[in-house]
Amino acid sequence: MTEPLAARLRGLRTSIFSEVSAAAATHDAANLGQGFPDDDPPAHVVAAAHVALDDGHHQYAPGPGIGSLRHAIADHQRRFHGLTVDPRTEVTVTFGATEGVTSAILALCDPGDEVIVLDPVYDSYPAIVAIAGAELVRVPIDPPREDRGWHLDLERLAAAFSSRTRLLVLNSPHNPTGLVLSPDELDVIAALCIEWDVVAVTDEVYEHLVHDRSHVPLATRPGMAERTVTVSSAGKTFSATGWKIGWAVAAPPLTSAIRAVKQYLSFSGATPLQHAVVAALGSDQQVYDEVTDRNHRRHHLLLEHLRAGEVAVTPSAGTYFVTVDLASLGHPDATAFSRTAPEQYGVAVVPVAAFTSRPDEVRSLARLAACKHDEVLVEGVRRLVAARR
Repeated sequence: MTEPLAARLRGLRTSIFSEVSAAAATHDAANLGQGFPDDDPPAHVVAAAHVALDDGHHQYAPGPGIGSLRHAIADHQRRFHGLTVDPRTEVTVTFGATEGVTSAILALCDPGDEVIVLDPVYDSYPAIVAIAGAELVRVPIDPPREDRGWHLDLERLAAAFSSRTRLLVLNSPHNPTGLVLSPDELDVIAALCIEWDVVAVTDEVYEHLVHDRSHVPLATRPGMAERTVTVSSAGKTFSATGWKIGWAVAAPPLTSAIRAVKQYLSFSGATPLQHAVVAALGSDQQVYDEVTDRNHRRHHLLLEHLRAGEVAVTPSAGTYFVTVDLASLGHPDATAFSRTAPEQYGVAVVPVAAFTSRPDEVRSLARLAACKHDEVLVEGVRRLVAARR
């Protein structure tokens, strides 16, 4: 008898994320674990949401999203990445980036197809692939070592492609490792997708949270615009993770398939907030620079205090996150530490093992989030260092 889907999904997802956040709240711990920002959205974006409410935008938006937001997304892709897309036929507003990824995988996969992901992997991807009835193929990202940070072996990635490969789900900047793929690496990946006739679904929600301002979408590489579904959202860039306004950008045939699925998921969502995200995406360059600079400064503040406390840490090239090795504090099991630390030490972290099928290789590694107020970061590191044994 086939195992029920709910049972399979429970087997995929660890409860550690909700456990850590709940324990942090209960014990008033410094929460360096969950990746949500302490900041509010820019004032003009919040004001735009109020205006949309006052103007009576309370009913269903069109399924693909309001026209002004689809145009704003197309303008964003051209402004920052040089991509020309048609807002009518190539842009779909989704209920967060997760719905964009979900719609693409469900629309483009048949049972038995293979979907390649990078491991450690954002926890929703394996669940979505399971719902689609497809097969997950994990390609390991090598853990940090003394002479380098997280590393993707492109030969290992190439070996994962086969005649059964339908999709590559690519997350860059990468959660949880902070890896950002270079243009040269993306060119290799593009060539593999073309060779094997594979569609790429790229999760780029951290696109404006890179430390050298050099995020490059896979869709910009030769031959990839027509075979890439580019997913992003307003949540991370504009500190509005609870708004759940995302988007999927793809060539018309892919967009048609995505919309066919999406209409049976959320149909549409958060009409007044869609109007507010028009204002967000149209922000002056200064607003985008402030977002990037604040993330960069906090990343280095976190690194500075961790190093001062003699905690082994791997910087990231992008995202909110850094990787620490808790073995340097005498805690070889990051999962066990994460379950007791909020109460015992007053600090919350997330184990990298929660994101991978090879937990033994990353047993002592934890993910810390730098998207917190300065005083939370400093106090959180102080409490982490005090946990040394």
